[in-house]
Amino acid sequence: MSEPKKTKKPSRQQVFTLLVQIGRKDGDGLPDKATGAALMCFAPGIDEAEAVRETVAILKQADTNPLDVTGYGTLEEREAEGQEIDAEERALMQRALEENSVIVAQMTPFYD
Repeated sequence: MSEPKKTKKPSRQQVFTLLVQIGRKDGDGLPDKATGAALMCFAPGIDEAEAVRETVAILKQADTNPLDVTGYGTLEEREAEGQEIDAEERALMQRALEENSVIVAQMTPFYD
């Protein structure tokens, strides 16, 4: 008697675009005179809330001080709003999904 074949369920995860504002913290790696930074992240999750939770947890582990997260939706949601998403951004989103990891695509330091 053979065992029933296990079919792999398609992943329900999607990649969300998040903008995370971080404040200063010892060892955060920000430039000396910066007061904080904005991080553009691509984060996988079943829903946006999960993507936000995972991103904040990872950023805290990386010795940063997340203060605020703004969600910009999935690739499909952003396209529906008429946003243009270039090939590099699409590749980073795909990588986040394949590796099940948060990708920090851009960091913009803040100065007074």
